[in-house]
Amino acid sequence: MTFTLGMVGAGQFASHFATLFAKHPGISDVYATDVVPERAEQLVAELDLAGTFPSFEAMLDSADVDAVAIFTQRWTHGPLVLQALRAGKHVYSAVPMATSVTEIESIITAVRETGLTYMMGETSQYNPATVFARQKAEQGAFGRVFYAEGDYVHDMDLGFYDAYRYSGGEDWKATASYPPMWYPTHAIGGVLGAVPRHATSVSCLGVHDDRGDGVFDTEVSMFDNDFSNMTALFELDGGGSMRINEFRRVGFPSFIRESRFRWFGTDGSFEQLVTTSVWQDREGVTDVSDQIATRPTMSEDDPRLADVSPALRSSFVSGHAPVHDGLTDRLPEEFAFAPNGHEGSHQLLADDFVRAVNDGVLPPVNAWQAARYTLPGLIALESARRDGERLPIPDQGDAPVPVGESLPTADRVS
Repeated sequence: MTFTLGMVGAGQFASHFATLFAKHPGISDVYATDVVPERAEQLVAELDLAGTFPSFEAMLDSADVDAVAIFTQRWTHGPLVLQALRAGKHVYSAVPMATSVTEIESIITAVRETGLTYMMGETSQYNPATVFARQKAEQGAFGRVFYAEGDYVHDMDLGFYDAYRYSGGEDWKATASYPPMWYPTHAIGGVLGAVPRHATSVSCLGVHDDRGDGVFDTEVSMFDNDFSNMTALFELDGGGSMRINEFRRVGFPSFIRESRFRWFGTDGSFEQLVTTSVWQDREGVTDVSDQIATRPTMSEDDPRLADVSPALRSSFVSGHAPVHDGLTDRLPEEFAFAPNGHEGSHQLLADDFVRAVNDGVLPPVNAWQAARYTLPGLIALESARRDGERLPIPDQGDAPVPVGESLPTADRVS
């Protein structure tokens, strides 16, 4: 069984996933559309895809497209996802899920009512540290996890200026002020991707930016945001807490482990630093750095990365780590020499979506899980705007079926 896919957005990130989707034997044809038509045409020509559509609406109207993969500006995802689901298309969406609680609720409602596949492509789901911690949690080696940390440390100077200029046009500074806590899924998803918990309340503090370059400036920002660095402390269901950092002005080489994590349990703990990672329990401390070290899949000078800022290219060349070995057996042989990225996650995410659509089953980062990775950050921003006031976080509940199973008949399209 195969299906056809439309790429919505043909920018820097989209082209790498378009390559994977085009190579996957579960997809028969890949199309593209972009608000800059030349980019879609270039993508189709470079990858020998099936063709272009003049607009997103034209793609949704076409019977030639069964599913769409949305790689547009961050704040546009929610409305586009909902529009696609209501048009009868399966949806793969880049992060974040949406920028409002209402949008998230509407997406979950649409998935329930249509029975279509929705998946958010959160790369931290397959971050080697998260995979390692998930395995330890499934073994019960942590005991009770009572505290965890997730950081996304990515300085604007290390590639983000170039990325925003590429996607934002003349008014790029207005969009470059995107609130850090509206992009929380790499940090939150890495923590909660290992332990099945969700956030119930939050207190968050933000650092008002002082660079003075028109980025993170409320007079310029379309989001009325001047926070460049934010720290949130979340309460988790069943007790315990999770600290999340989202930093955009930070003296770190963010291309080296821009996402990093720590989990502390009553029986064992795991800590990941920039170049060293350790598992520790009552028996001692074990250096597990080699288990989560990724192997490169391509050179940073590869022509396919020509449009990507040199400071961002490392995210597009990292392949699988030894801890992935048990997961990669399911990948199609066509991926053997295909690009990967974000510490080996791209291939696994693409395969998750294809399998979910073709088998009619719930993917790991489904709508309910995506909500738990995204929504806490939206409330955290509101907390910071209230000087750290502790606020409750609404939860959309558990998915109606376990990952890998079909939605109930009443929830699926007949």
